[in-house]
Amino acid sequence: MKLPITVSNHNKEPIYYQIESQIKAMIASGQLSPGTVLPSIRSLSQDLSCSLITTRRAYQNLERDGYIQTVQGKGTFVLQLENHVQKEFNDEKIYQSFLKNITEAQLAGYSKEQIHSIYNKVIDEIWKE
Repeated sequence: MKLPITVSNHNKEPIYYQIESQIKAMIASGQLSPGTVLPSIRSLSQDLSCSLITTRRAYQNLERDGYIQTVQGKGTFVLQLENHVQKEFNDEKIYQSFLKNITEAQLAGYSKEQIHSIYNKVIDEIWKE
């Protein structure tokens, strides 16, 4: 199985983190379902043209965080996410999105009050009460 992962040396995030975050996103979104066999560390590192150590670190972090499990001699499998793991992933994704957008607004010269006003406007439009 070839995973649709892209990594870049020009990205400020380490390559192991780029791999890890993309696999987490695929698992959390359901693109990779529980029981799916992931490529071996060697195979993935060859596909991405990165070192075995980098790929191993990504897999170790994913296993530590409860996203995957490696069974000696059988391979690495996607685990069923526990509800709290799924929620933590989604919370972090939303937090990072807000952080990026609020930082952009702040850099554009918007005040805290102006950002709150825009945020409230968006909320009101979505939940037309």
